[in-house]
Amino acid sequence: MTSVLGLAHYYIWRRLVRDAQLPRHLHRTLSTLLVIFLLSQPATFIVMRDVPQQTLQPWAFFTFAWMGILSSLFALLTLNDLGAKLVGLIKRALSGKRESGATLEAMDPTRRVTLGRLVAGSVAFGATALSGAAVAQARGFRLEELEIELKKLPPAFDGFKIIQLSDIHVGPTIGRTFIESIVHHTNQQRPDLIAITGDLVDGSVSHLSHHTSPLQALQATHGTYFVTGNHEYYSGADEWIDELRRLGIPTLRNEAIRIERDGQSLLIAGVTDFRAGRYGDAPDLKQALTTRRPGEEVVLLAHQPRALTEAAEHDVGLQLSGHTHGGQFWPWNWVIHLIEPVVAGWAQLKRTQIYVSSGTGYWGPPMRLGTEAEITLVTLRTESR
Repeated sequence: MTSVLGLAHYYIWRRLVRDAQLPRHLHRTLSTLLVIFLLSQPATFIVMRDVPQQTLQPWAFFTFAWMGILSSLFALLTLNDLGAKLVGLIKRALSGKRESGATLEAMDPTRRVTLGRLVAGSVAFGATALSGAAVAQARGFRLEELEIELKKLPPAFDGFKIIQLSDIHVGPTIGRTFIESIVHHTNQQRPDLIAITGDLVDGSVSHLSHHTSPLQALQATHGTYFVTGNHEYYSGADEWIDELRRLGIPTLRNEAIRIERDGQSLLIAGVTDFRAGRYGDAPDLKQALTTRRPGEEVVLLAHQPRALTEAAEHDVGLQLSGHTHGGQFWPWNWVIHLIEPVVAGWAQLKRTQIYVSSGTGYWGPPMRLGTEAEITLVTLRTESR
């Protein structure tokens, strides 16, 4: 990770500082700042789970905000440079002469400096504007409402309301106030069940329990349930499972609970995170469904969307997932489509439907651009005939 960050910082330095041929004092200042910014990022990752949240928060906000700005700078510069290359190729193709279309190096020195500074200033301004908008958008969340028809849903469960919370990432820059707001807005919906689909925390119980304690005020007719995400295993999954149990939130660890209404039932199953095998806690959907009755409908809680393939093989009616953050901010909300089968929203494989939350919080940079944080209200419906 440090190597990738180093290359990104070098590219930014080369294009925005060196190529702009800034005055010596400004060149030295910006070069020094870029080195400090680079070193701050791995340092923050090293200590973030071992330092109290209130101590780390100001530094972490600065560090992660710079990570987001760096991403915007890198993306805008890459687009600019690729565009310049493409224009040069088109000019050469149209002229039929290899030497036509002067490169930056072949330009008159004064023009080259002017162009370099113009590019640097435009990219810096654009990245700052994008980052400012992204920070503003990350400070809240919306209520996403949808109805999902399930073929095997018993009539007694028609209108059953599930609130999904996902990827809150309580930690360096998200704390108690944010959790209190989530709890307030969730309880206003009067849900039948609340599902927290992983990546709740980024830090230890000892440092973050004060910030997560408002979760015990969540209210749902049939309770609140949790499944682990990959970040729980970085933060001490066993300790967090115990802490959530103390708050009245059981974890579905490759297991299921049955909800009964008027003699009819609905199975709520949960599996551990897709990557939990390396921690000795691998997901096991078959085990989670061992108590399933013939013909019984299942709602599966699984942190990562990739669990969908196995869920479809087991005829699960609905899977609720998170993990992707919807890409969180540009340009990653485009790139993530190359990695994940479902990035955000509703999809279906065979009979199994899936809803992927864009996340209720954020990870790393306190930014969202092109995506919105959400509390999801899923209302189950019996299938129309």
